[in-house]
Amino acid sequence: MNAKPLRSDCELCTQPGGLLVHRTEEWRVVRVADAAFPAFYRLIWNRHASEFTDLDAGARQRCMDAVAAVERALRAALQPTKVNLASLGNVVAHLHWHVIARFDWDSHFPQPVWGSAQRSVEPPAAARLPLALEALDAQVGQALASLSSARD
Repeated sequence: MNAKPLRSDCELCTQPGGLLVHRTEEWRVVRVADAAFPAFYRLIWNRHASEFTDLDAGARQRCMDAVAAVERALRAALQPTKVNLASLGNVVAHLHWHVIARFDWDSHFPQPVWGSAQRSVEPPAAARLPLALEALDAQVGQALASLSSARD
């Protein structure tokens, strides 16, 4: 694997990147604090890697297995209209995947979360979810822990 050592000038090397939900030696999953998109998770590769191809084939597979586990947990818990997956890294050149549950009622749907708002949402987005964020985090964490256990 060609992942580089941690870098002091990289935000995702030095900061958790959100509320920690689950961590392994290779990656961590955090929930992003975004009131408009409360079911917004990010998988962050722990070592500094700028591109997906910086990882060897096995690491890429483990990374995508974890992304899929987050997506499955969100679909099971929330029944969203869509789940958006993205690995952009234009602002922070550190490998990370966005996994975002989207709903036809959310403020930007069908536009991307980085696009223009299409409507205001009342009650607030988190209140519209079928379970509390802490319970959702627990379900996402359990799905990731099961994935880790299956490898042992």
